[in-house]
Amino acid sequence: MQIFLSEFIGTALMILFGGGVVANVLLEKSKGQNAGWLVINFGWAMAVFIGVYSSLHFNGQGHLNPAVTLAFALIDKVQIPDLSLYITGQFCGAMSGATLVWLLYRPHFAETSNADLKLAVFCNAPAIRNSANNIIAEVIGTFALVFCALCISPAATKLGSMDALPVAFLVLGIGLCLGGPTGYAINPARDFGPRIMHFLLPIPGKRDSDWSYSWIPVVGPLAGGALAALCYQWLVI
Repeated sequence: MQIFLSEFIGTALMILFGGGVVANVLLEKSKGQNAGWLVINFGWAMAVFIGVYSSLHFNGQGHLNPAVTLAFALIDKVQIPDLSLYITGQFCGAMSGATLVWLLYRPHFAETSNADLKLAVFCNAPAIRNSANNIIAEVIGTFALVFCALCISPAATKLGSMDALPVAFLVLGIGLCLGGPTGYAINPARDFGPRIMHFLLPIPGKRDSDWSYSWIPVVGPLAGGALAALCYQWLVI
């Protein structure tokens, strides 16, 4: 239960702040409208820091990401029976955080006519839609996240946990340097959980939830995380 609770709280807070900065920048009549890509990246970095730190506070591991949990399982830092607790907490937290973003920015969703911008608050979409290229981008981005996180925080790696500040800076770097092609989901829960809420919530003037793309931010990060763990294990452990 502790695993579920810590992952739920951390992921919910991460999505509240991360989805919140996207809403602040994209939605009509928000104070932060048109603040740009740099603000979104800094906001997401802070979101990751807050989420991981909060999860650690509740005696969790601060994964907040099924790709990270899978990586730690592959290097024997997560017990296989606990995988469902981690991942269920992450998805439930992501859905809850996305709901809070909708509640916070509800009047601005109503004022925004562009349905693509409303969807972007919840989930990712590629700059150029090409399934092969898009999944490669997500694999590379998640590989960078997991492999670098394992290298940056060796003490935390031995415990199977994440280190909040280094990982936040790492996410900032990924966003600024690698995020252009797909918007860097690098986390199945971050994309799929909020995408479900976009589908379920009564958002005025919304479009479809782009289910044809939804598999890429799930499969790509899981593959990238697994490759990173295997490479790290081969090189270091």
